[in-house]
Amino acid sequence: MEVVSPINGCSGDTAGKVIICKAAVAWGPGEPFVIENVRVEPPQKMEVRVKILYSSICHTDLSAWKGQDEAQRVYPRIFGHEASGIVESVGEGVVDVAAGDHVIPLFNGECGTCRCCQNPNTNTCEKMGVNPMKSTMVHDGQTRFTTADERRQPIYHFLNTSTFSEFTVLESACVVKIDSEAPIKKMTLLSCGLSTGVGAAWNTANVEAGSTVAIFGLGAVGLAVAEGARARGASKIIGVDVNSHKSPIGKQFGITDFINPRDSHKLVHEIIVEMTNGGVDYSFECVGGVEVLRTAFLSTHIGWGTTVMLGIHTTPEMLPLHPMELFNGRKVVASVFGGFKGRTQIPHFAKQCILGVVKLDEFITDELPFEDINSAFKRLMDGKSLRCLLYL
Repeated sequence: MEVVSPINGCSGDTAGKVIICKAAVAWGPGEPFVIENVRVEPPQKMEVRVKILYSSICHTDLSAWKGQDEAQRVYPRIFGHEASGIVESVGEGVVDVAAGDHVIPLFNGECGTCRCCQNPNTNTCEKMGVNPMKSTMVHDGQTRFTTADERRQPIYHFLNTSTFSEFTVLESACVVKIDSEAPIKKMTLLSCGLSTGVGAAWNTANVEAGSTVAIFGLGAVGLAVAEGARARGASKIIGVDVNSHKSPIGKQFGITDFINPRDSHKLVHEIIVEMTNGGVDYSFECVGGVEVLRTAFLSTHIGWGTTVMLGIHTTPEMLPLHPMELFNGRKVVASVFGGFKGRTQIPHFAKQCILGVVKLDEFITDELPFEDINSAFKRLMDGKSLRCLLYL
């Protein structure tokens, strides 16, 4: 098979050929990313090859890169799942997108045919839903990445996406076309963090005007929840974080009150119950800790309070609740990708973002060249970045 090395993005003669390009390869848990040449095979049946223009870094990438869940460890691997790009070519049977289309990848795919995809009450997909254990393509169980040297060693995929590469191959169910007039750099945020947070407020909780909200963890997802609650007209949005520098940042996204648990001897849920005359209507756990989840639950009002779990829990701990505690009317639900069905609902959400219903610019705190990916990860670990966009 012919091999090409595209210059300046996509070229018309790359379809059906192996592409050699740069990728950030992780060779082991927590090891620095290595920028190296990789081979990217052409898309097979129901697959799409995409030229990645921008990719940002999410805490999910961070925890997976560290290998916090041993069962998910497989190397070498190309991480990354929040990105935007242009379709370079499509495989057999793909009709929803074509070469030249502007797209964003979907870690939580939508096949459109399974029972879950046909049910309006869920965004789960039985065939292409989020699966951190999946590391190869469905068509043949093989990878589309290999090392560029004579070994041709397989390089594994991540979360249906693998966007830390100049070119990637995705299942067609895991890519959605967006308006070519939309600012593609900003659209990167919609492939994970912004959609996850705003959608949790809009779709999962259905926050109403005048309601009260508490958000635990003011990273990009937590602030996106705040932005979604602000857009819905919530009367009080309480932000909880151990980093007091998040207080002024939170105000940009609608946070009305801020609590640092380390600044008071009182339990956080007791403070919130006092502030809200009994507890908030909705709480959102965006940290990934069971004790934080319990605090979020106890911060909601008895009778109707809803706790939405968004944090990734990498430990095998069980829910910190006694079954009888659910008899007082409170409930706990989880939210994946904000409840959005990626291929059918994200295009409309993108239009809302373009119209200014929710903010985008404020989430992008850093922009760095792809080669500086290790520096970008350090900034995220140090709490200095909401979303760092890597331009490829």
